[in-house]
Amino acid sequence: MKEKERYIDFDAYERAKEPHKREKAYYWATAIGLQKVDGLETSDYLKEVAQRNIEGEINIEKAQELVRTYYQSKVNHDGDNDDKQEADLASTHIAQLLSEPTFAFTVAGLQAIHKRIFQGIFKFAGKIRDYDITKKEWVLRGDTVLYVSAPDIRRAIEYDLEQEREFSYKDMSLDEMIPHIAKFVSGIWQIHPFGEGNTRTTAVFTIKYLRSLGFKVENDIFAKNAWYFRNALVRANYHNYEKNIDYNYSFIERFFRNLLLGEHNELKNRYMLINPPEEWKQTDPTSNPSSNPSSNPSSKKNENFLTDNEYILKLVSSIKEEFLSLHQIMTALGLKDRVSFRKVYLVPALEEGFIKMLHPENPKHPRQKYLLTVKGLALYNNIKEKNKR
Repeated sequence: MKEKERYIDFDAYERAKEPHKREKAYYWATAIGLQKVDGLETSDYLKEVAQRNIEGEINIEKAQELVRTYYQSKVNHDGDNDDKQEADLASTHIAQLLSEPTFAFTVAGLQAIHKRIFQGIFKFAGKIRDYDITKKEWVLRGDTVLYVSAPDIRRAIEYDLEQEREFSYKDMSLDEMIPHIAKFVSGIWQIHPFGEGNTRTTAVFTIKYLRSLGFKVENDIFAKNAWYFRNALVRANYHNYEKNIDYNYSFIERFFRNLLLGEHNELKNRYMLINPPEEWKQTDPTSNPSSNPSSNPSSKKNENFLTDNEYILKLVSSIKEEFLSLHQIMTALGLKDRVSFRKVYLVPALEEGFIKMLHPENPKHPRQKYLLTVKGLALYNNIKEKNKR
């Protein structure tokens, strides 16, 4: 008789009072869920190890060691095949990557994410492919996206990163930010710089980039909608003028609106299928994101970007769109007690992702300054709009 598959109640951990358990559960839920983009399932052993890490019995390094040792032994693991080995090892690596605050917005940084996820799995881990690829997609009825040719990959990544680095979110509304982020991520994925594992790498890169912009990104949307995420990227990068099919970003925008704005747009893979059956067409919602007003009341729509903390509001209003030192901010606020300022204003704003340091690698840098994150800019723009009324 087949044993019942091991199950981790990640939703229960999300409701848990212990923040360290919630965070670890999020890392593991995302890491395990992302394996589904390539049709992979993790083993019961991996889930057991993950739960021990979440509960604090072992650290992430020990979890990785246990999984590596498990597959290095010659014991028959009850049908845990090569696919499960890949899923298990990649999951432990992703969980560790997500637990780390560091992030490099460079070509080397993207390569490092791929290398760390697939080290010990693919011989080409971290190496940019030197051959062209095509992939038959279910959502495209067997057709493929046109990926960047091998000789142009590095230049394409550098160009996309440089364009995003120089892009200004100043004066943008939240509705304008989401399409921009969706297109940037879609562009990185379309390059497909590696032989395998591009979607998992793009997902981890995206999560870490969004965090660098100030967004917490600590829900289970990637975990529960990994296959949708991939298909939405496919549709965003596919066009066929003979069949009158153009690029469609609406699906990936729905995903990011749910992720960043807390909306509840329906994420169904069948809506993205080219030429779907007639009965599927009848249930397909409008192509516009947020098509169901009842699920997205305006009072809740932007809650992930806003705050009712009066001290954070004052701090954000004082920094505006400038780079200010600690002394300059305190002067603007009319404050003199540095200890109280740090505790009441600065630390909460940093922890909530509304501001960031100009030199995060060295918090005590003699020329340290503070500026608003993209999340902080969204809050500042909202404050300006309210003041105009």
